[in-house]
Amino acid sequence: MIDFDYLYKGIYGLANAHKAGTMAGHLGAAVVAGYFFGEDQSELPKEIFKGIEGELKRVIAGEEGFWFNTKKAGLTPTDLFKPFPKEDSNEDLITSIATALQKSVGQTRQSGHNIIFASIAVRALHDHEDFATPLIVTGISKLTEGFNNAHAGRGYYGRETGWLDGNQVTLTDDNNFPRYESIQQMVDVTIDELIRTAAVKKQGFGGLWHIINHAAAITELDRFGYKDVAQQALPAHHQHIRLWRSLPDVENELGAVVKAEHDPREPIYWEGMLKRDEARLTHRVKTLYGFYTLRRFIENAATKTRAEDAFLYLMA
Repeated sequence: MIDFDYLYKGIYGLANAHKAGTMAGHLGAAVVAGYFFGEDQSELPKEIFKGIEGELKRVIAGEEGFWFNTKKAGLTPTDLFKPFPKEDSNEDLITSIATALQKSVGQTRQSGHNIIFASIAVRALHDHEDFATPLIVTGISKLTEGFNNAHAGRGYYGRETGWLDGNQVTLTDDNNFPRYESIQQMVDVTIDELIRTAAVKKQGFGGLWHIINHAAAITELDRFGYKDVAQQALPAHHQHIRLWRSLPDVENELGAVVKAEHDPREPIYWEGMLKRDEARLTHRVKTLYGFYTLRRFIENAATKTRAEDAFLYLMA
């Protein structure tokens, strides 16, 4: 298990993030996700949890502090994890986060960050309602509302074209596919996309990290009773996949995708020097939580094995 301190620190990080900007939500979300991975995979060796706690300490210390301008915000990454004043909790307040999310959940916003952050917060407050206080819920709702007018994310289309945000991309019939009719269909498409493209060098729209975490967030909202919000979110994930599929293979320009030598559920994985560039510090932990959330939906043993192998490309 991960030490419980990381859960409430992560909740504070999410609730304070709006003061620094929407992308500051990466920090608190990663810490909460790390705690939940430990809770969900509690049978793993203790060395795994020690390794993850080491990553969470780095997040809280501000090692990946590029998500916002500290001078402009008047806050450091570590400041985001400071506790809120004590208040009486009220579980009924959690619904306001889902209500705030409904304003943006139907379209892809910043590669799914709106629903990823909100879903992690919803689970944290439902599981531990003592933290569902007015100030904390209001802070998380403000973070969620910050994505209302955000674009779909950015993708790299090669040296000649460069970076385009999702609103500048014309999606063609070449990468279209049937709309999702169920949560399970979304998961199936996501896992298939992971297996087919994990080794392909694409850049943008949050990569497969976000496609996985976007899907996991939808399944979690559905699980916690926000079924209408989860259904409203399906078209946004469908659009996210289409944007990902529109990206070219840029291996010749940027180099091949690297694959982790060891499974992160093995102690040896955490003994080596982990790559922490390209936002891997926060995304590694969130995607561990996201992937194993989706893994519950995979019934075919062969598919599960292929997905776990492809997932190692995200864990390098």
